[in-house]
Amino acid sequence: MKASEPFLPEHGIDAESVLKCMESYAADDADYRNGRTWSLVYYLGQEHSDFLKKAYEMFFSENGLNPMAFKSLKRFEKEVVHMASGFLNGDSEVCGCMTSGGTESCLLAVKTYRDMARAVKGIKQPEMIVPESVHVAFEKAAEYFGVKAVHAPLGKDWRVDVKAVRKLINSRTALIVASAPCYPFGVVDPVSELASIAARRNIPLHVDSCLGGFMLPFVDKLGYDVPLFDFRVAGVSSISADVHKYGFSAKGASLILYRNIDIMKHQIFVYENWPGGIFASPALLGTRPGGAIAAAWAAMQYFGMDGYLANAKKCMQIIGRLKDGINSIDGLQVIGNPHMTVMAYRSVSKDINIYAVGDMLEKRGWHIDRQQRPESLHLMVTPYHENVVEQYLGDLRASVNEVRGNPELATSGSAAVYGMISNIPLRGMVKKNVMKMMMDSYGPSGGDLSTDKPDDSLAGRLALSFLKMKEKIRRM
Repeated sequence: MKASEPFLPEHGIDAESVLKCMESYAADDADYRNGRTWSLVYYLGQEHSDFLKKAYEMFFSENGLNPMAFKSLKRFEKEVVHMASGFLNGDSEVCGCMTSGGTESCLLAVKTYRDMARAVKGIKQPEMIVPESVHVAFEKAAEYFGVKAVHAPLGKDWRVDVKAVRKLINSRTALIVASAPCYPFGVVDPVSELASIAARRNIPLHVDSCLGGFMLPFVDKLGYDVPLFDFRVAGVSSISADVHKYGFSAKGASLILYRNIDIMKHQIFVYENWPGGIFASPALLGTRPGGAIAAAWAAMQYFGMDGYLANAKKCMQIIGRLKDGINSIDGLQVIGNPHMTVMAYRSVSKDINIYAVGDMLEKRGWHIDRQQRPESLHLMVTPYHENVVEQYLGDLRASVNEVRGNPELATSGSAAVYGMISNIPLRGMVKKNVMKMMMDSYGPSGGDLSTDKPDDSLAGRLALSFLKMKEKIRRM
């Protein structure tokens, strides 16, 4: 099979050859099986993966579109909602549904409160107040659904500034969003204070706990300091939580939970005049893969309360070791005080470029996530990282020393690209150039992002583009 062949083969290829080809394509993928990644994958080993595959395979062809045809899927979904509502301290009125992932859950929350604002308050140009650290899915929702995102600044503790939120509320405010925790820094926004403000102004408060929904409740039970964020807070209207993150289910499984059906009804889509029949859907997707729903139920049954507590305990021990290790390295600092198993760290030394440190870590075989505002590196911990903590910290110390001794590393490789992107003041120009890169990649001549010619790579082209942009700015 030719790796570069773009067309449908004239004759079908035998299954074994197809699978071997797929295996070869994955050769350069991030090495999550050996704990070398700190995002994207929530891997607990091959045995757990095999269990999820079996659960998924049992309902591989089933379709969640029609609950009457596949009552098993409806039962799984209902019980997943009920179980999650339980440890998120919901009462018997809490309801919801499963979605394909955190982005869909966040999109649905915005769509729901937009429609509710129109129906109940007559708001024609709705706005939502979101922290600057809110997940980018809400920015996408704002663009998709015509809801203006009003950004509230963060306080010194990297949580949203409650006073700022209060000042931003106006007659068009349809929704306030809080993160539990936010992805960039792992801190939980002051949900109780926000809920009090929201309740007084009769504004819904959505808590985005896609990342923390299946971790924070158990971290809380272990006795760690976790701010109230769930349905115990009276003003919380809804919560999103991903089963395929710290619920350790198969990909394609998230939840959106509402305090009652009077809110959720604004999410439901019904069309009664289609020639194909009356159509009703609770979420964005029509066809919903039965395997993802079934595997979510299987994972939650498998772990139970004690299993999730054990995972949380191990993850918190790992994040503690990482925080202590990073803070002990001269010139590095963990950002804020993370409430769970996700964090970021930055350089507090002029002779350490944190992006260059990331480059050196990648040369040592780690998959590194970089952030901006502030420039930092990001980590999300799973139990599978238990055996690589000291190796990571050792490589981090070596990388810091290497960067400190070679200042030129900050002006080459990814460090130069990310440094330019994060510091260019004209953000519209940044967006325009990144959009062009995406169009080149997904257009008819795009495709393979890997290349043997560095100057032709996506990163290389992006670097060249921003160098030209930088020169234009200098001439202004």
